[in-house]
Amino acid sequence: MGDSSPIKVMHIIARMNVGGPAVEIVELMRGLDPQVVSQRLVTGYCEEDEADYLETQAQDIPATRIRGLGRSVRLTDDLRAFHQLVKLIRNSRPDIVHTHTAKAGVLGRIAARVAGTKPQLVHTYHGHLLHGYFGATSTKLIILVDKVLATWTSQIICVGSRVRDDLIRARIGVANRFTVIRVGVEDVSLPDERLARTLLGLGEQDFVVLMLGRLTAIKRPDRLLEVVRRTSHANRNLKFVVAGGGPDEAELRRVAKEEDLPIVVLGWRSDVEQLVAAADVMLLTSDNEGTPIALIQGALGAVPAVATNVGSVSEVVEHGVTGFLCPPRPGTISQALLTLVGDPDLLELMGREARRRALREFSLQTCVDHHRAMYEGVVDFAFL
Repeated sequence: MGDSSPIKVMHIIARMNVGGPAVEIVELMRGLDPQVVSQRLVTGYCEEDEADYLETQAQDIPATRIRGLGRSVRLTDDLRAFHQLVKLIRNSRPDIVHTHTAKAGVLGRIAARVAGTKPQLVHTYHGHLLHGYFGATSTKLIILVDKVLATWTSQIICVGSRVRDDLIRARIGVANRFTVIRVGVEDVSLPDERLARTLLGLGEQDFVVLMLGRLTAIKRPDRLLEVVRRTSHANRNLKFVVAGGGPDEAELRRVAKEEDLPIVVLGWRSDVEQLVAAADVMLLTSDNEGTPIALIQGALGAVPAVATNVGSVSEVVEHGVTGFLCPPRPGTISQALLTLVGDPDLLELMGREARRRALREFSLQTCVDHHRAMYEGVVDFAFL
């Protein structure tokens, strides 16, 4: 930059609900030296069926809250949020506006252009909306908007290579503006397994299958139910634990109770370490994903995964080594799960390999260092 002042980065995200994007932003704000990169977080509010990561896990992280910047798309609220973003950018004059997720990516980057202070623009795709979310017409509109925004954006970050390849295939941005920075997850000590199970009301003999995440259509809780139906009769010790809330939580609870299925629905939880300590296998049944932090957290706890092979899941789970990747079919998922239930040696081996790989591939310090280098490169390029 030509002087010793820190690079000023403004992170903009629609809301900090419990999930991968929130975890990554918090770890960046904790991990980057403020003498090198000065960061500010601008975000909206979570919905009633969501848990706010800043309130549950990151009370040390300050944030500027803007009403209307949340999940819902409402023209009046969005315009009000947009004008507030323009004002904030003009007043604080960041060197870089770093937007995260779809809605904030649109409002934040347009606001940065309108503000007239000429910050460099960085956008992170923690996943994408190209598959499984909307119909053909809406998806085409999303692609068109993203193409325009990409022409303004100095650096496009993707959390996985497959996410990047999907975007380039859709002709959103040119290849040399993309960079892949893998999610970094802190390695923490797990509590005692027996104690964790006791606190969760689980038995020592239970084979615990853990699913972490927001309960929405894209996560396919209906597919989870079918897997439970297909597998529970094969082993009476199977117990499915679901931690997360969302619009489909009530329906999941209703069906599990009505059919007397071995599912424990916990709602939102902040004690991820305790949940992982109690688990034998991580399960993911989604139609689309970026890089699922829940599976990385499980891997760090030496818990292998059975997951649908979507998005960048294959960059987290190595098929046949750290778990099983499956097509999005309940029968195949069920068979993979029963394979691990019936083979304790394989379960233990995959768990060890999962932890070894997670420590190597998803280092928090590496993620922080890559972001620092990216910010420095973007600012230095602007001064050429």
